[in-house]
Amino acid sequence: MSRRELFLAQAAERILITDGAFGTEIQNWKLDEAAYAGTLGLGHDQKGNNDILALTMPTVPETITRAYLDAGSDIVSTNTFSANRISQADYGAEHLVSAINLASARIARDLADEYAQRDGRPRFVAGAIGPTNKTLSLSPDVNDPGFREIDFDFLTEVYLEQAASLVAGGADFILIETVFDTLNAKAGIMAVRLLERELGHEVPIMLSMTLTDLSGRNLSGHTVEAFWHAVRHARPITIGLNCSFGASQLRPHVRVLSQIADTLIMVYPNAGLPNELGEYDEQPETTAGLVGEWAQNGQVNVLGGCCGSTPAHIAAMAQAVRGLAPRKLPVLGPVTRLAGLEPFVLAA
Repeated sequence: MSRRELFLAQAAERILITDGAFGTEIQNWKLDEAAYAGTLGLGHDQKGNNDILALTMPTVPETITRAYLDAGSDIVSTNTFSANRISQADYGAEHLVSAINLASARIARDLADEYAQRDGRPRFVAGAIGPTNKTLSLSPDVNDPGFREIDFDFLTEVYLEQAASLVAGGADFILIETVFDTLNAKAGIMAVRLLERELGHEVPIMLSMTLTDLSGRNLSGHTVEAFWHAVRHARPITIGLNCSFGASQLRPHVRVLSQIADTLIMVYPNAGLPNELGEYDEQPETTAGLVGEWAQNGQVNVLGGCCGSTPAHIAAMAQAVRGLAPRKLPVLGPVTRLAGLEPFVLAA
């Protein structure tokens, strides 16, 4: 049985639980710059480079991942949101991208296998790929709308380097997450397809969009429906939403996506909105109650948390959905589905 088949089999039995935030959990360690930098001698300030901890302080991502597994996670993601050549250039660490991703994937893989062997329940590893700090759809120069800092082929190369190392380290899936630019996500999809050609086997994709306004659009202007139509060809094992505004504000968009997507729905919102100090106050029981409504309404297959969520939030979610039936996939009719910024459906 392939990892896709095993995952689908598990998702048919129950609502699965993914993990929560890494960034806000790492902040709780209050590490100084020397802890981030280790002995790598990079010559740049490394404070805030969470991804590099896989090399310099692996105890940190190991401890956080173990806490999520203890909380009930079926899926753990790699601490590699910014472990790409573009983002790591800010820290002078672009030459370490492969090593960071490989080490982070091995941390997650070893722990996932340890817990699976302990109780016989499969655990999965999602190799996390963030959007980078560049956008293919929008110009950073208001005086030159046609200007782009990078192009599609370069971003595909960047993503291919990262995805290859994540899979080599043991990732089951590539999670292209926090998609604020749909074209960036398509470069990620292209990278995984190129990797599949090199490896000679499928690498399942998870896709997760983030909304940047309450109308339900991402930064490149796509609605939830248009985003799905734009990426459905990739046959993602999950499609969904993460980060954004918290579970309460995501409610209508989860409902829409659950009705139109013929694949599993995975949603992992922030623990509410941050307060004036940038901290997240939403308690685990509150978040669990909000996402539990989606489960009770048959709208989700996988749940977890993003910024501000903790192992306590994940444990509360696992408890809230225990025994609830997973969402059933809709049967879609044979129509042409297209996407601009809005969806367009042409009846057959």
